[in-house]
Amino acid sequence: MSVRVQNEPFDVSAEIAKLTVDDTTIGAVATFIGKVRGSAHGANLQSMTLEHYPGMTETELQDIEHQASARFRLNASLIVHRVGDLKPGDDIVLVVTCSPHRQDAFQACEFLMDYLKTRAPFWKKETSVDGAGHWVDARACDDTAADRWSKPSP
Repeated sequence: MSVRVQNEPFDVSAEIAKLTVDDTTIGAVATFIGKVRGSAHGANLQSMTLEHYPGMTETELQDIEHQASARFRLNASLIVHRVGDLKPGDDIVLVVTCSPHRQDAFQACEFLMDYLKTRAPFWKKETSVDGAGHWVDARACDDTAADRWSKPSP
């Protein structure tokens, strides 16, 4: 289990290889790669700036990763989240979950992303090509997606 917050781009293939090397019990690897869109809120996006509180952010991400490993059968997981100034098309987040079976890998990946969208301490500022900038508010649909994990499994 691993968490990183960094300014630098990440190499998806290299990250997956590091997680899966020498573990022949892994039967499924699920990934999510979030990218900076070129438009948001009806405006063409020039950049996105992500801020975080060092130390607190990593601790929170480690906590949710521990929750995922307690809830799902995982061999390994990884969260890499970028901060700083990003441009449209840049990779912003990588979530990788490894499990003996696909259902746990898929569900753990969704669980982690729903958490990142609703509870991780990141602040995003979008700047459009006309220079106007605004801080991104939380979305109710993300809260709804995360709420499903607080309900008992059928």
